[in-house]
Amino acid sequence: MDYKAGKYKVKNLNLAADGRKKIEWAESRMPVMMALREKYSRTKPLKGYKIAGCLHVTKETAVLIETLKIAGAQVSWSGCNPLSTQDEIAAALAKNGIEIYAWHSQNVKEFYWSIEQTLRMKPNLTLDDGADLIFTVHNRFPQLAKNIIGGTEETTTGVHRLRAMAAAKKMLYPVVAVNDAETKWDFDNVYGTGQSSIDGILRATSVLLAGKNFVVAGYGHCGKGVAMRAAGLGANVIVTEVKPTAALKATLEGHVVMTMDEAAKIGDIFITATGVKDVIVDRHFKVMRDGAIVCNTGHYDCEINIPQLEKLSKSKRTVRPNNEEYTLKNGRKVYLLAKGRLVNLAAAEGHPSEVMDMSFANQFMSQIRLADYHKKGTKLDPVVIDIPEEQDQQIARVKLNTMGYKIDKLTEEQEIYMNDYSAGT
Repeated sequence: MDYKAGKYKVKNLNLAADGRKKIEWAESRMPVMMALREKYSRTKPLKGYKIAGCLHVTKETAVLIETLKIAGAQVSWSGCNPLSTQDEIAAALAKNGIEIYAWHSQNVKEFYWSIEQTLRMKPNLTLDDGADLIFTVHNRFPQLAKNIIGGTEETTTGVHRLRAMAAAKKMLYPVVAVNDAETKWDFDNVYGTGQSSIDGILRATSVLLAGKNFVVAGYGHCGKGVAMRAAGLGANVIVTEVKPTAALKATLEGHVVMTMDEAAKIGDIFITATGVKDVIVDRHFKVMRDGAIVCNTGHYDCEINIPQLEKLSKSKRTVRPNNEEYTLKNGRKVYLLAKGRLVNLAAAEGHPSEVMDMSFANQFMSQIRLADYHKKGTKLDPVVIDIPEEQDQQIARVKLNTMGYKIDKLTEEQEIYMNDYSAGT
């Protein structure tokens, strides 16, 4: 472990050269971020601002971090999941002078220690994925909140937690719901999660998906993306849900809908994408087919009740990287991937750069917007803030341009017609 107090703690600085090559690859696939980097490298709108970040340390995140730095920010970073940090990327960032505390396979104590190190700088902006950084401020260092002008939150789980906190009047500063931007959750969550989760399953198992009963728990944006990609590879997709409208959508997409109690008996591969704990529990493990594969793509590892799986098992061994074989007392085997952590990040590389291009553009622009409010003396209420529609459309327009696509534009007459409430048949 390489450690320099107040600067970095990473697995091995010698990995930096490999990490830099991967970051450069991501840059070549993230034209929106690179355009924003070029634009704001001159004006440096984040100069004088200190950003504490807690987000998966991947090559795409590195592009965001270095863009924040180029725009003038002082940045301190930690990973937002114990198994998602890519050590070569962390090393490359440390070599480039980024204050970072992140390495793969952290335990819980190390995970929160890393977050706490980023707060030593006394940030005035936060950037989060899952809200662990934000909640660390609120629960352990509330005195820091008086100097924080705002934050941004990347994921569905984090936004849900923050909305609950805001409803309880417990939030100490405003947070922008980056996850809820159309250019984030309709792309990153659907196409990013779908492809990268399948990627993680295949890397950890090398199984054939065609013909398998593939159970997706949760048919939100992430579950929909996973179901889409599994079906595309020939799997028989089964969806479990608690929300009637989501279940109905799944049926109209051609998937079979049933309860987890029913699905547990016939599924070959299970993946949870709900953001809720105890989706797969002991009674499900007891009836699973011999050789069933279980994994999660939600933010936390509580969707699969691993302690109950351990209790039902008589032995456990690692058969492949990120693949543990549990032999149950009834003789059947269940294979748990990535220790129940996000399979797309722990067993693969996370979302492709092309979709993270838009998500991180929203993060970057939201940080600038918060700084602009501060410069103008505008004090925001401590609530969850939605991203404005014009930002969504601006990012989508730039993305289309970089892909070489053009779209139509409303004429003046069409705009008048759209807003003319008296127009009829």
